[in-house]
Amino acid sequence: MAQKRRRNILKQVKGYRFGRSKKKRQAREAIYHAGTYAFAHRRDKKNDFRQLWIARLNAALKAEGLKYSRFIKMLKDKGIAMDRKILATLAKDRPEAFARVVAKVK
Repeated sequence: MAQKRRRNILKQVKGYRFGRSKKKRQAREAIYHAGTYAFAHRRDKKNDFRQLWIARLNAALKAEGLKYSRFIKMLKDKGIAMDRKILATLAKDRPEAFARVVAKVK
């Protein structure tokens, strides 16, 4: 049973360097830390994407003569419910559709 446990732990740390891939105690600690970072970084990933969408929107809006913050406020005032992901995708892939959205908001 102990050997089975050890084998399962070492399977999880395949590709790690030095003792972390060969020694059970170090491997177990490495798994624990990796899990902690994975949880935190899943949260960070959401924030990173939101920052990317905002940067893309701001760049596209500069061409229209607007700022990001004013644009978002005008969207809310007009009652247009589009999130930043959709707006950034429109700005990047379909600029003519994005220009129509901006015209409607102005």
